[in-house]
Formats: sequence, C-alpha cells, structure tokens
Amino acid sequence: MCGIAGIIYKDGTFATKETLKKMTDKMSHRGPDAEGFFVKENIGLGHRRLSIIDVSESANQPFFYGESNVLVFNGAIYNYLELKKELEDNNYSFRTSSDTEVLIAAYDFWGEQCVGKFNGMWSFVIFDAKKNKLFCSRDRFGVKPFYYYFNDNKFVFASEIKPILEIEKVEEVNINILLEYLVVNMSEQSEDTFFKGIKKLLGSHNLTYNLDDHKIEIYKYYEIPYKKEINDLSLDESIKLFEKEFENSVKLRLRSDVKIGSALSGGLDSSYIASVATDLLSKNSKGIDNFTAITVGSVDKSNDESELSKITTKKLNINHDIIIPKSDEFKDSFEEVIFKHEEPFGGVSIYMQKFLMKEANKLGIKVLLDGQGADEILLGYSRYTAAFLKSHGIIKNIKFLSQVKTHYSISIVEAVKIYLYFSTFSVRKFWLKRRGKILKDKYFKIIDFSNVKNLTNSYNTIFELQKNEILRNQLPELLKWEDKNSMGYSIESRLPFLDYNFVETCLSININYKIRDGWSKYLLRRNLEKFLPNEITYNRKKIGFDAPVEDWWPKSEDIIETINNSKIIQKISKKKFNFIEDRDLEWRLYNIAVWEKLYNMKLES
Repeated sequence: MCGIAGIIYKDGTFATKETLKKMTDKMSHRGPDAEGFFVKENIGLGHRRLSIIDVSESANQPFFYGESNVLVFNGAIYNYLELKKELEDNNYSFRTSSDTEVLIAAYDFWGEQCVGKFNGMWSFVIFDAKKNKLFCSRDRFGVKPFYYYFNDNKFVFASEIKPILEIEKVEEVNINILLEYLVVNMSEQSEDTFFKGIKKLLGSHNLTYNLDDHKIEIYKYYEIPYKKEINDLSLDESIKLFEKEFENSVKLRLRSDVKIGSALSGGLDSSYIASVATDLLSKNSKGIDNFTAITVGSVDKSNDESELSKITTKKLNINHDIIIPKSDEFKDSFEEVIFKHEEPFGGVSIYMQKFLMKEANKLGIKVLLDGQGADEILLGYSRYTAAFLKSHGIIKNIKFLSQVKTHYSISIVEAVKIYLYFSTFSVRKFWLKRRGKILKDKYFKIIDFSNVKNLTNSYNTIFELQKNEILRNQLPELLKWEDKNSMGYSIESRLPFLDYNFVETCLSININYKIRDGWSKYLLRRNLEKFLPNEITYNRKKIGFDAPVEDWWPKSEDIIETINNSKIIQKISKKKFNFIEDRDLEWRLYNIAVWEKLYNMKLES
C-alpha cells in the first residue's frame, strides 16, 4: 500500500524531482518506508512506499520493467502467486518476490486486459514508452483512490487531493457536489469532487493518456455479472459455496510479510472475518500468536460492543486490544481528521474508525482486515426491506413483515415507512425538499436528483439495487473514508467481503437465503455457527461504529456560531441559524464550515 503521484506538462516544460517531491511529501503517511521518482523530459512519476510484500529495496518504486515500462502502484494484488506461475509458464522470469513485479509483467503480457486477471485493490499508472502513453487503472470497487486534474498546460494525478493542490491552487468549491452532500447526503456518485476541476477515476475504470496528442480516454472494464447457476442452488449448496468463497477471500488477504490484525466489533461481519482468519492461521506455520483483534469501545453503553467482542476473542483464543476514546481525544483530533479527509464527510463515526487505525499503528500492525461491504452484499441495512417487499407477493410479504422486528430490529410501521421512502421517488423527494428549505431557491434548483431517482428505481430489483449500492451510491463513500483513515496511520486495510469472486457469488445467491426465518444475513450466521456461540451468531442488535455523539459533540453555541460564520453557508442559506434540530444536517453544515477554513475554499460569486 502506497501513495502515487505524477505530472505531465503539455507545453514541453521539463518535470523535476523537486516538484514531484513536493507532491509525495504531502502523503508521506501513505508510504513511510521508501520514496522514489522517475523523470523523463515533461513526464514525472513519484512514489511513497508502505512495504507489505517483499519488503526489500528491490521492490521499491517507480518499478522499471524491460526498456520501456515504468510503474507506480498503490494497492495489493492478492493472487500474485497464481499469476506469477501463469507468467512463468509463458517464459517470464522474476527478480523479486513482489506483487508489483507481477503486475507490470502482467501488463507486458496481457496489455490493458491484465486488470481482468487481478484479484485485489489497486490504483496504478504505467508509463509505456513504446506506445508513448500512460495506462492508469482503479480496482473494480474503487478501494484505492485516484485523483486527477488537467487543463491546457498540465495533467496531474495523485492518491490524495493535497498533492494536486501543491501543483494547482484550487480553492473554488464544486457547488453541485456540496449541495448534494448537504441535502441528499451523497457525494461520491460521479467523477467530481468537492474541489472544482479535481476529478476522480471511478472504480472499474481505466484511463489512458496519449502523450502524442494529450488526449484522455476513460472506459469501464468491469460489471458485476448475474450468475443464474448460483441462483438455482439449494440452500445447503448456497451455504457451502458462501463458506468456500469467503475462505478463499480471507486466505488471499492473509498473504503478507508484516504483522496482521483485524478490526472487531461485537457484530457478525467482523466476528466472521476474525473466525475464518484464526482458523486459517492456526493451520499454517504463522499461527495466531501475532494476530490481534482491535475493538473500539464507547463511553455510551448503549452503543458499546466491547463485551460482545470479548466473547469472540475468548472463544477464538486470540489477542484482543480494546480502546475507549474519550471526548478530549475527539476534540484534540477534530480538525486534523477533517484536514486528512480532504472533503466533507458523513458524521462523527468516522472518528471511531480513526482511533482504531491509530491503535493498530501503535501495535505495529501494518495489515488490518475489516468488514466493509458485508451489508451491501448481504442486505444488512434495514432500508433493504423496501426492495425485499417489492420482490415478493403478498403472502410472503405478510410473513416477512410479521418477522421484520427480528430481521432488522424495526417495527412493522417503521418497515412501511422505509418502503414508502426508499421505493417511491416522489415521497423521497418531498422529504429532501423539506431538508432543502434552508437553501436559497437558486441553490436548491441546482441540486440534481437524478441519482436519487435512479437509486429509487433500482429498488424494483434487488440485484440492480445491490450493484447500485456497491458501485455508486453507498460503498464508494465508505471506501473513501476507510482509505483516508487507514492510510493516515500507514495501515493497509484489506476487505474480505469485497473479493470480486465473493461479491459475484453473493449477489447471485437466491435472496430468500440472505433473509430467512426471521434472520438477516442468514448465510453468514449459518457459517458462523461452527465458530461462535449463539450470543454472537444470533445477536439481533446492529451497532457498528456508532460514536457517542452527545458526549463527544454536544450541542453548543460554538457550533452554531461556526456555521453562521461560514461565508459559503452565508451565501447558500436563507438565514442565520439559531437552532438546528437535525443533528446530521448540523454536522454537515459544521463540517463544511471547518473544511472551508482549512482549505480556504470559496464559492464563485
């Protein structure tokens, strides 16, 4: 896991190591182990390395292959050993034991189609001197970031936004993205960022830059397929396939030459990861002695899952580290986190994850297994009741509603409200308009509700909804926050639920096996039975990373004053605020105000 950066001057200006170093220094946290640069006339590539596989200097980057290809790479190709064998069978030889060398050899052999061979997470750039072009790629689900900026004079890219700001001073806010974040609570549905002119390459996309004519081409290389043969399997067959594919996913993500740990709440997803990882480690030479599970507890006992996590670690007999951040720690790191995240984000729970990554770093853990993606592929959110109801007839729906409290800990009335809100665009837009009443009319009219409409329409088919959530409307934000938090502490976060083979399997499995007999995530629970007691396996309460908001961030006049002092908010809002009942909206307004100050952002007049 690393940080990459680069620049191309269109007017022939020579790139310099000094310019590249200004960029890479801004993300030294992403790669504290080594740095490197490649400069050739108007092209420059920079790299910061976090050593995970083959920690020797021979695997440092930029990585040169043959006489024509140069690579800067952020990520991990988990199936590099299998690909290495395939390439060796085709007369390739290797001088390192790194996945980096396998990646660039794969490009040499398969060309741009190489990305279809990779199982992993990546953001990389290859300078192909023979073809005089850059080949850039981002992994299927966008786990690893790729930001870029271009104008008449230059093309700049990096793993974060701050390095680009070293080259191009961008201080104008993208008003469309800001308004969608504020009212719709979405911000990752397009290639745009909060910084006007700075874009991101979307997951499942490649970008080529032709150095002869300076033209950019972007194309999608992956779509999640529906596999009818999986949908036709019996329940028992589906449970076994689920187990097999997940075990394969975890096994690949345990490949590392450094210390590995796992995030652990009291919930199902992280408990299953820890269980499978422990089982696999206990069967190989590494064992479980150096494997540690980390739990972030809460001073708010209603949101604290540390006691449940203790049951898991005791049963698995693994090391367990629990931290309970106090309000002072939140206050001390408040602006630091907003600055590191570079763009306004969803809520205070981001800080819970930040404290987890900080603890992992303190313990010397460089690879951390985490549970992102499980809810999206296994229908874990209560709002998916709307899609489930739309996919069934009246008899099954009556049975489902009678058990909905056990499925998702919500009442029948709440389930009906969720159905109306999430599956009916007019209802959803009505409520969003109410939230948008704080805006001046000219700004409310700017908001594009097409993403909301598309998402609402996708509730008609669960498979389409899940694709939408994974590739567009839900997961991209969560992955962005995960990357910023983990890399801020030089941690490579690996996500077993987002192995593309596992995702394809889960999305094709019969939906009646995902929610069954009064239980959400039924397939996972059935497989977890063999590892953990019912207290964990059949626990109905879903908490996640809920932060103790009232303790960390109580209502105050300072919050309102900060919001009212924001020049951006002054321009877009109808009036000054005295009291904001909606705490989520209050956070977004406050986050905008602080971000505006930290990055000197402005709204065009």
